[in-house]
Amino acid sequence: MTAGRAFVLLILLVGGVGAFVNGATFYIRLFYTGLLLLLFAGLLALTSLRGVQLERRARSLRAAVGDVFEEHYEIANNSRTLKFWLEVANETTMPFARGSRVLTLIPPRQKRSYTARTWLTARGGFRLGPTRISSGDPFGIFRVSRVFPASESLVVLPMLFNVASFLSPPGLLPGGQVIRRKSQDVTPHAAGVREYVPGDPLKRIHWPTSIRRDRLMVKEFEQDPQSEVWLFLDAHRSAHISKPGEGFEPPPTDDLFLLRRHKINLPPSTLEYSISAAASLARYFLAGRRSVGLVTASGRTYKIIPAERSERQEAKILEALAFIHAESSFTLPALVTAQMGQLPQGSNAILVTPTIYPELLIAVDSLQRRNLRPVVVLMMTLSFGSRASNEAIARSLEERKVPVCRVYCDEDLGETLSAFYDKTSAQDTSWRKPVLSHLT
Repeated sequence: MTAGRAFVLLILLVGGVGAFVNGATFYIRLFYTGLLLLLFAGLLALTSLRGVQLERRARSLRAAVGDVFEEHYEIANNSRTLKFWLEVANETTMPFARGSRVLTLIPPRQKRSYTARTWLTARGGFRLGPTRISSGDPFGIFRVSRVFPASESLVVLPMLFNVASFLSPPGLLPGGQVIRRKSQDVTPHAAGVREYVPGDPLKRIHWPTSIRRDRLMVKEFEQDPQSEVWLFLDAHRSAHISKPGEGFEPPPTDDLFLLRRHKINLPPSTLEYSISAAASLARYFLAGRRSVGLVTASGRTYKIIPAERSERQEAKILEALAFIHAESSFTLPALVTAQMGQLPQGSNAILVTPTIYPELLIAVDSLQRRNLRPVVVLMMTLSFGSRASNEAIARSLEERKVPVCRVYCDEDLGETLSAFYDKTSAQDTSWRKPVLSHLT
């Protein structure tokens, strides 16, 4: 109870009891004074949010874990009365979201604005709102609120690590047979022409044929012989673990600290490490102009992004990874079995998993029999707090000449993936040097 509300209630109580006991004029006036204050406070509270408008603007609606998200708030008082106080509450589900603030004495026809900075610590999609604005009378007796629904959403992508080098699959031999499959990219292998449809790039128009047929015709291309890179992400509900009671620490509240990006660590979860590893490898290979695809699952449905090397491919893969949770009913071997028949020979299959089950060895054997090059990025479960170890699986994979990148909790993921190439290439010279030596 606020001091103003306690003061008015005390006036009513003293005035009412005094008027009832002896009926003195002083107590009657005191009682009516309390009633007038209540009526006046109620009138002020009813009009306290009249003419109040809110506008929230964000610089960008896509960011990554570890970034600082900036959002601009503008509260306008379009009425003819003074607003004594307004409480702005940001009710988004984003962890550690900022933006809540109390504003006082806003003149008529005036605006107040401020910038809120939030340190992003969780991937996924978050509505920027709702926003609740509360106000009332100066005595604090009555309180009214208005909720402004969210109009935009923020997509927080997984945390990315700089991978300086990684195993690059040799692909098919130079001059080998072209992969007979249509490509969205321009390649040296023209497959023919077809009639122009709205949305086709103008640079694909074949003018000699267009003039001869008196209508626009565009060129079609087939994929070149270079192998594809497919990322298989294990999202089975029983595969992932995390250390109990550990996660991101609350971010600092100093705005000056949030003006620049600071390094944060991944939470001790095999799922978060797996997703960041897949996202970082996707960016690495796409920067090297490799065709990259993604295979994972969500619930009872497969999530497959066909292999491409377009500029939008990285955004599609990262956005898909942003919404992955350990809730799939499909194991990693089931994902491999369902998709490996669609992979061109010589493609590289990178399996990202923390599994402790030997069924992974069967999936790897199936990939090798189909002339596919499997690589396993294995989260070492003991370092994440599990009682079951998957070190025996890692040794069995190495006996099959399958490269295994061991990922331990609290290690820098970028350094672990980059150092894996140096270690493996020294043992197996069939892997050529990476396409990209350094990412900036």
